[in-house]
Amino acid sequence: MKTAALLLTLLLAGCATGEATLGTLAPAGRLAASVVPGRTTKAELLATFGKTKSIVFDSGYETWLYQSPAGGGRFSEFVVLIDPQGIVAKTRQRAPSTP
Repeated sequence: MKTAALLLTLLLAGCATGEATLGTLAPAGRLAASVVPGRTTKAELLATFGKTKSIVFDSGYETWLYQSPAGGGRFSEFVVLIDPQGIVAKTRQRAPSTP
């Protein structure tokens, strides 16, 4: 149940409108190829891509946001869900919205 609520929160956050606060910029292809759920650790993310915007939940889960330039001042998003043990649990990519 907590996982379902967490995923719902992530989905709703992806639908929010307004001026976005940038996370750390990283190439989309490199993120998708390097971040593997169940294997990549929080320490590996920090070492490879650096610190970024994050949200820490009371449950111990964290979400981290990385962004990739998509041209025209737009950015695609790569959201990483990290479990309380420091392992990537899930990822989600969001294409840039059209103006």
